[in-house]
Amino acid sequence: MKVKNNETIEIIDVNEENKQLYFVCLEDWSAEMKEAGNHKECWYNRMKDKKLGVKLAVDKNGEIGGMIQYLPVEYSFVDGKDLYFIPCIWVHGHKQGRGSFQRRGMGKALLKAAEEEVKNRGAGGIAAWGLSLPIWMKASWFKKQGYKKIDKKGIQVLLWKPFTNDALPPKWVKQQKKPVPIPGKVLVTAFVDGWCQVMNIVHERAKRAAAELGDQVVFQVIDTSNREVFKEWGISDAVFIDNKELRSGPPPSYEKIKKRIAKKVKRL
Repeated sequence: MKVKNNETIEIIDVNEENKQLYFVCLEDWSAEMKEAGNHKECWYNRMKDKKLGVKLAVDKNGEIGGMIQYLPVEYSFVDGKDLYFIPCIWVHGHKQGRGSFQRRGMGKALLKAAEEEVKNRGAGGIAAWGLSLPIWMKASWFKKQGYKKIDKKGIQVLLWKPFTNDALPPKWVKQQKKPVPIPGKVLVTAFVDGWCQVMNIVHERAKRAAAELGDQVVFQVIDTSNREVFKEWGISDAVFIDNKELRSGPPPSYEKIKKRIAKKVKRL
């Protein structure tokens, strides 16, 4: 596959040789990734037989610089039918580790390869989510690739590209409820699906902080990889302290999370 600057990019499927690199989002140099536990690997093992697709982008020197994952929308955090959904596409852009691979066409090559495979599987279209801010998973980038905005929830934008005239657009799953605080305790609730390492880091940090603050803190995990559980709450990945969500992008430090929980403990 040829892209701009005459650089050759090869798109390959994840395999036994490279999947550990995929599990850490190509950031094998990152100390933070070591905090994330094995949630993503468990998610992959659950989804690999449910038509999950994972592709990697390899440059002319044989270095892996990008990744995309996509799966039937029925297993995602949006509602839809006969569609696929992209929870993540990422081209390594850090100076650390393998260095930046951005602005070489890897993202476009990955997206095109995923779309072609999804079409061949007979899907009516493909959807994605993006951010309205220029941080990561930029909605504006998807729009440049022909995706149309369907809905918006805060800074999160839902987009799609239909392949057939009768394809139905996806929609956000709305939050249904929040955790109910426990009298005399601080309740820390982790909603865990597993696909996102950023959220997995937050979950693990919150779990460790809760354990260190003693028996006045109750930590509970809600497994949202179970579709019925996810629809019951309308929450995929999040951490709540009592009934207030802990904002998590970029992931707050362990010290900050522990301080937030400790502050609630002092108020008991």
